[in-house]
Amino acid sequence: MADPFPLPEPMRLALSLAQAAARAGEVPIGAVVARDGKVIAMGENRNRRDKDPTAHAEIVAIRAACAALGQERLTDCDLWVTLEPCPMCAGAIAHARIARLYYGAADPKGGGVDHGARVFAQPQCHHRPQLFPGLGEEASARLLRGFFAERR
Repeated sequence: MADPFPLPEPMRLALSLAQAAARAGEVPIGAVVARDGKVIAMGENRNRRDKDPTAHAEIVAIRAACAALGQERLTDCDLWVTLEPCPMCAGAIAHARIARLYYGAADPKGGGVDHGARVFAQPQCHHRPQLFPGLGEEASARLLRGFFAERR
């Protein structure tokens, strides 16, 4: 089933990055950082290629956005990602002070936003972005299911 409405450009771009990650043998997750509606950075999973367990799509995109803006805070930026961020990425989102988080598929096993650690709900979390889950959920989930089905 297709998503019920057209996806915003940043989520379409995140999905294309996720597809590129899959073609490279990575778990298909893509992320885009935008400010004032303009894309300023992108990332896709690069764990295997970079031999770096922290090279999740969100971390790659956040690092690129900080470099592009020349600052460590992304207070007026949005992060669009195809899968619910894990606890590590949720922590990075909080530290970067991302304003809004849009994500596609939920991740009941490894998520850190609405599942698992629920990082933003913890009293120790000093910044909580606005959350917009489920945007592009079907397309994101379909991509992940297909990727893992091929490996079974």
